[in-house]
Amino acid sequence: MNVTGVHHLTLSVTDVEASAEWYQRLLGPATVVRREGPGWTRVRMAWPSGVIVGVTAHEDTYPDDRFDHTRVGLDHVGLACPTEADVRAWAAHMDEAGITRGPVEDVPYGWAVTARDPDGIAIEFFCSKPS
Repeated sequence: MNVTGVHHLTLSVTDVEASAEWYQRLLGPATVVRREGPGWTRVRMAWPSGVIVGVTAHEDTYPDDRFDHTRVGLDHVGLACPTEADVRAWAAHMDEAGITRGPVEDVPYGWAVTARDPDGIAIEFFCSKPS
């Protein structure tokens, strides 16, 4: 049996509309599908690159709840970039889009820049350094 990659990522959020707007401001316009089920609402966004992110609000989630990377579960989402220049281009794009971000980091194994979505989930653009 083989796995060829991650098909999609679905994140629990407090406000699907605010989160969907933020992700599309960050990643660009996406094909959007909305779904609802007992106790939840989801917005699924698919970009031409093949990246698929869903944001789901559960009715049991407190409206003022925020993500905490120190709790069991997700720490951050890392999106692959082919070059250091791409990481730096994402940093510039975030600045132009008015998205608060951290510095471009140059670490021994790669380059990264990170922003936080409306619920505080860290989204990182990362490029590995050649071995």
